[in-house]
Amino acid sequence: MQVRGTIVQAPSPDQLVVLDDHVITVDEGGTIVAVEPFDPAKHLDVDSIGAGHVLMPGLIDTHVHAPQWPQLGAGLDLPLDRWLQEYTFPLEVRFHDLGFAQQVWDHMVPTLLQLGTTTAVYYGSIHNPATTALAQTCASAGQRAFIGRVAMDDPDGNPEWYRDDSAASSVDASAASIEAIRGIGSSLVQPIVTPRFIPSCSVAALEGLAELADATGTLVQTHCSESDWQHQFSINRFGMTDAAALDRFGLIRDHTVLAHATHLTDDDRSLLIAAGAGVAHCPLSNSYFANAVFPARRNIEAGMRVGLGTDIAGGPTASLVAQCGHAVTSARMLEDGVDVGDTAGRDSARISMITALWMATVGGADLLGLPIGLLEPGRQFDAISVSLSGADGVRGWADIDDAERIFEKTMRSAQAGAVDRVWVDGQSI
Repeated sequence: MQVRGTIVQAPSPDQLVVLDDHVITVDEGGTIVAVEPFDPAKHLDVDSIGAGHVLMPGLIDTHVHAPQWPQLGAGLDLPLDRWLQEYTFPLEVRFHDLGFAQQVWDHMVPTLLQLGTTTAVYYGSIHNPATTALAQTCASAGQRAFIGRVAMDDPDGNPEWYRDDSAASSVDASAASIEAIRGIGSSLVQPIVTPRFIPSCSVAALEGLAELADATGTLVQTHCSESDWQHQFSINRFGMTDAAALDRFGLIRDHTVLAHATHLTDDDRSLLIAAGAGVAHCPLSNSYFANAVFPARRNIEAGMRVGLGTDIAGGPTASLVAQCGHAVTSARMLEDGVDVGDTAGRDSARISMITALWMATVGGADLLGLPIGLLEPGRQFDAISVSLSGADGVRGWADIDDAERIFEKTMRSAQAGAVDRVWVDGQSI
């Protein structure tokens, strides 16, 4: 397969590359074997995306709560601990009904693909049949995904009507979920061990889930120091930070995905970098629940792995393009402060839209250890075509706008229909 178009991508946090009128050649396994300028004598049978469009790497959402899809855009008036107890857990418990779960998956997965999310890292519910159905839906739709059955057993942190019966049953159900997801036989869909977070899990469950990840060679995802409440919870319970406690239980490891992590200490940061773990940065959700702004530039420059996430439904939009804009905005607020006379801003905290795109592509790929995120030989062809006319009120102005300015305008103003074609693993979706 050969796809022709102008390529726009961010191979590093501060570098935008625009390759005008290039052809990407993809083999039968979905691997990119060549990226070269269009040659009419050589490229005789190409699939052209056409003028007014650009090819970009597929977007990687590193933090999605799949069973929260029905509450997307609603119920953001409470702090995190109450939001979970009053809104979210009552919704997630409904996924014991497989018919209801399938209705949600059948709407969510195609919608995310249409928004350009070619890879998603999902939290499921505690229900194995619904979690397996999510994996089957992703495989059928052609979306690359990591899918985790949520483990949450602590009777002090979860309602009686929505929790695992014990630490042993929590680990056993997680093991069964891993086996079921792998049994689907899809190269696109992988299981991921998923303790919800420390406030929801007993010590025995956390230790058992770490042992399960070891035994099965499975990645780990959980929440880390998302809010004042969650960060302080671990300090009160264990006398150490969230990251230190997770490391003590064996859950901080290579490619562990830690959602939010807005309250990391310097020691926490060093710990994660040394282990090869990283953060799913969810800028819009953090505005509602984190009580802080994640210092993306500082962590990236320190060498931490950082991807971008929507945190559906704590983040009230499913678009990763929109999250790129929110990441830029929140970083600017971190640098400048938010109140008149505020001197608490941080120098050099701002990021560019290029950095945001990098997090949504290369950063996410590195966090997950996947050969995607860039359109270059040796990586899998996960890509989207973006219509430049699909942005609200955006046009290029001669002698004013170069390719980088057009890119920034489009990313800031893109509407839902801007992504008009999607490929995953070399297959057109």
